[in-house]
Amino acid sequence: MRKCQAQDSVGPPAVVSSCGQIFVTSENSLAASPDSGEKSSVQRRDFLLIGIGGIVISGTVPLALMARESPKIQVLDTHIHFFDETRPTAPPRLKEGKPLPRPILPDDLKKIAQPLGVVGAIIIEASPLLEDNQWWLDLAAKDAFIAGVVGRLDPAADDFEKNLRRFAGNPLFRGIRISHNDVKTGLNGTLVDRLKLMVELDLALEVNGGPDMPADVAILAAKLPKLRIAINHAANLRIDGKEPPRKWREGMEAAANHPNVYCKVSALVEQTGQKPAPRDVAYYRPVLDTLWTLFGEDRLIFGSNWPISNGGAPYETVLGIVSDYFTEKGEKAAARFFLGNAQAVYGLRKR
Repeated sequence: MRKCQAQDSVGPPAVVSSCGQIFVTSENSLAASPDSGEKSSVQRRDFLLIGIGGIVISGTVPLALMARESPKIQVLDTHIHFFDETRPTAPPRLKEGKPLPRPILPDDLKKIAQPLGVVGAIIIEASPLLEDNQWWLDLAAKDAFIAGVVGRLDPAADDFEKNLRRFAGNPLFRGIRISHNDVKTGLNGTLVDRLKLMVELDLALEVNGGPDMPADVAILAAKLPKLRIAINHAANLRIDGKEPPRKWREGMEAAANHPNVYCKVSALVEQTGQKPAPRDVAYYRPVLDTLWTLFGEDRLIFGSNWPISNGGAPYETVLGIVSDYFTEKGEKAAARFFLGNAQAVYGLRKR
């Protein structure tokens, strides 16, 4: 199979791979290819977020390139963190005495992501403080580029229901993220009963943990078959260019057997332990092939883990690696991976 390499884009801001696929924001994204005479094979429900943030990127693509392109695909980044330690309510610093780092906010992301065809992002929690859930919602309210917020609440806390209902009252609040330890301890406690409220409120659950986490996610998914669950970072597997270990695969297979479990393809470059991380998609292919076999085109979703991902590679490399892989799978699969499946997981609303 021919390898794909990221190339410089032409015309409107885009990610172009050597497989001949373009990721670009276009007003015609819902339309069929002008040459086909048929409707796009990408279902309309996959594109509920087209126009998110009011973004319309115009420009000219050479006709020869347009002629061989299928309908254009938009990218939603489902895993972004923002920080501002200058806030009076910011989490306490781990190391006192060091100067406060510069805030990292939506405008910083847009400068690097929008030129690559990214039309929106989902904020993922990065703080244990209750009121930071409100801060993330406030950021989202001010910038339509933000499609939603996944916050942090402790399911074991006495005020969990009260706080969940409070934040879920905002339609931009689309779920919470918990740790593998929360799942392990909670399965023998009140977790399942507590999380039934998330089903009622149409919220998603994200779980972050190590390679042994998916097996416990499988147990949770069986107990709550209507709860949409997203495994973060492919369970933080160390990526070394080789076939993944059997235990990780078996846990992932157990989780994937439940149709309510999705996997976020994120943090790939960080998990190589290299800086810079390899750019060649072949290095990641053993892991990506396993995920594709287990979850298929309907339950894998894109996330960058920016700005943490900068520790492994720049944003364009992160996006380029998965662009090369998923464009090989065809137009429909790429559209679902970069946008459609995220809508299914988070139940995102048009803004």
